Amino acid sequence: MRMIARLHLFLMRDEGQTMAEYGVVLAVITVLTVGVFTLLSGGITTAINKVIAVLPK
Repeated sequence: MRMIARLHLFLMRDEGQTMAEYGVVLAVITVLTVGVFTLLSGGITTAINKVIAVLPK
């Protein structure tokens, strides 16, 4: 929660932020999101396959 509050304060300050800074923040968030989905994809696939195995055919 603390990090979200800091990010909010960072984004809301009026000290001459440029579009480049917003672009960098967006790029970092995008890279982290893709990384998390990549890491979770194997676990999600395994869970779905287990459910499919239990379902009657």
